[in-house]
Amino acid sequence: MYELTPKQIVGELDKYIIGQNDAKRSVAIALRNRWRRKNVEGTIRDEILPNNIIMIGPTGVGKTEIARRLAKLAQAPFIKVEATKFTEVGYVGRDVESMIRDLVEIGINMEKAKVYEEVAARAVQLAGEKLLDLLLPAVPADGADEPDIEERRARTREKLKKKLDAGALDAREVTIETLDSGASNWIEIISGSGLEEMGVKFPDNIGNMMPKKKKGRRVTVEEARKILESQEKEKLVDHDKVTSRALKAAEETGIVFIDEIDKIAATGQKHGPDVSREGVQRDILPIVEGSSVNTKYGVVKTDHILFIAAGAFHMSKPSDLVPELQGRFPIRVELNSLTAEDFERILLEPENALLKQYKAIIKTEGCSVTFTKGAVKEIARMAFLVNQKMENIGARRLHTVMTTLLDEVLFDLPDAELVKLTVTEKTVREKLEKIIEDEDLARYIL
Repeated sequence: MYELTPKQIVGELDKYIIGQNDAKRSVAIALRNRWRRKNVEGTIRDEILPNNIIMIGPTGVGKTEIARRLAKLAQAPFIKVEATKFTEVGYVGRDVESMIRDLVEIGINMEKAKVYEEVAARAVQLAGEKLLDLLLPAVPADGADEPDIEERRARTREKLKKKLDAGALDAREVTIETLDSGASNWIEIISGSGLEEMGVKFPDNIGNMMPKKKKGRRVTVEEARKILESQEKEKLVDHDKVTSRALKAAEETGIVFIDEIDKIAATGQKHGPDVSREGVQRDILPIVEGSSVNTKYGVVKTDHILFIAAGAFHMSKPSDLVPELQGRFPIRVELNSLTAEDFERILLEPENALLKQYKAIIKTEGCSVTFTKGAVKEIARMAFLVNQKMENIGARRLHTVMTTLLDEVLFDLPDAELVKLTVTEKTVREKLEKIIEDEDLARYIL
């Protein structure tokens, strides 16, 4: 998807995110710059570093959604982390390098999914042959001399294959051999990221050193097919190649979204639980600057990973971050608070718009729901009003309003035997006005 121009990238983001054009422009340029860097000739290519971005704005205005959709467009490994979950080295908790290890894990899973898709057809074919072997055991040695035995066996196998392909044998039971997962689970536990973070390294092939136990399982043909297909896919996959591609993808195209970065900015307090805030910043600094992180798959260089940080910055400012960290996030964009008009557009326009979602889930009960223009305006107005009167949680307020509005309908279906429902402006007011007017009630419900 790197061939998309910045304008096309913004166009794709517009399908899911309303407004916030400055932020969309910044991330679109950042994504396109990766394609540009890839096409730069000569050694200067390695010197071109990404321009990391800080998004500043209240919760629920689209910061995370922009980064997540960007990663989907780029088909790149993406991870969202919260800065508050990390602790300074020496304290109990996760260290900042774990974000890169998690990014690599996501990259591995993405690459595996791509390769599995490539070998799926071959795996289905091989699994089918193994199923036929289970359904039609080999000829005993003492019967191998019978005339026409092989020809009769081939005809029987062909009949079984037709039945198998048609699903006529799905309920029949067969015995298949599977690996005992006990040993592999133990290996996973002792070689997991916890020990990795403490500097304890286990060989990547330690699983191969352990004796593999097989056990017989009695399962239906339908279940056996799935198990055998999975086993055949594993055999067809070149795991070294997958790992190599995943490490490269993480290094060259990985995106790390660091949320709540404002919570680790210094605010003048230097005692109690805030003592490690600056320490966490200084631990994040080398990762963002460019360093090498050890993972169980190999060393990952972070020089060209794109870091997008975000925070509301209600109690602090970007300038409260340590100067070195500020310098590593040269692009700053401010996201605007959402207006009633924005809420109205959010309800209607995106491909995953909230009204579309509710229409889809209610339709499963055999009921079609329609929202009048007046109803949409009133829902948007009330969501905006509640955000002003109480905590501003952005577009997430629409979820609380919609859930309260349709609470009775969602509970009564399908018993109510509704076939058609029209939500009008009057319906919205009758259901929500009293709650909004009573601040104590609104605080608990909305």
